[in-house]
Amino acid sequence: MPVEGKSDMERIGLFSEIGYVTIGDKYVSHHMRPFNEAASKNRQMLPGGTKTLSALQAGYFEPQFVRIFNGEAYSNPVQLRRRYRLAESKKNLGKAFLPSNGDKLPCGCGSYYGTIGGSYAYFSPQLKARGRYIPPGKNFYTNPGKKGTGYGYANLTIGEQYLHEADGYEVERINAKKVQEEHKRLVKGGPFKLNLNPQEYFDMNPYFNDKPLPPVKKPPPEKPLAPPFKPSSPAKKSGGMKGGTFDPYPSHSTDPYEIKKSDAVTTNKGRQIFRPPAGPKSRPVRSIITLNVTRSLNVKNYKTAQLTSY
Repeated sequence: MPVEGKSDMERIGLFSEIGYVTIGDKYVSHHMRPFNEAASKNRQMLPGGTKTLSALQAGYFEPQFVRIFNGEAYSNPVQLRRRYRLAESKKNLGKAFLPSNGDKLPCGCGSYYGTIGGSYAYFSPQLKARGRYIPPGKNFYTNPGKKGTGYGYANLTIGEQYLHEADGYEVERINAKKVQEEHKRLVKGGPFKLNLNPQEYFDMNPYFNDKPLPPVKKPPPEKPLAPPFKPSSPAKKSGGMKGGTFDPYPSHSTDPYEIKKSDAVTTNKGRQIFRPPAGPKSRPVRSIITLNVTRSLNVKNYKTAQLTSY
């Protein structure tokens, strides 16, 4: 830990900085450093170069062309098909079925030529034989209806003739009046009224009220307004003589110059200034790619390492 300057905790975030093993070594640039120094020393494996695809055997891995059906017997597909047909024909018990005659084609509409059973009597278009027509018997003979509507014509109805009955003027109104008077005579007392008669929840007239309106309130008498306040004289404007103030300007008081002392700094019991501890410091971190390269390519296997492709 250096005597002067920042501590290791403040610089890199560690209690003590780890020593370096390359102190005093010469600097070697990464651009000039070869990737594989052993590749430039001693003899190396020299391939024969790439070969292009051609009809020659030099472009293949095998020294000679290898056939797929090498050593296989030759087979004739035509002969195999004939043998298969002969073997299938031996399975037949008799000769092939041949129809007695060829197919018959119909000749025109309504012809049964070429059908199996011919025509059927049920589908014949001929009509069935019918018996002799016997007309029904005669109806009753009645006299013809009499002409007329029956209103104002005599002897036109089935029964006897109705006699005329006198019909007074406004008979229905007179009879209704008699019935109403007879009903009032039989009624004892006034009509029955029920207080629980259902009513609508809201009245049709929103201003309707069963209670009488209170008396109209008389407005209170108006109080006479007091006359506005008017100052005795207009306001005085302020000036160098201070004429607009209530009191005269006071005399000037001497104010000697004094140096103000600053407030004491808050300290602890040891009379030392409190300094808060420094926060966590960042330190150099190796990337994930560098760690993977170091794990796959290290001191033990760098000579036998192979390039892996994904």
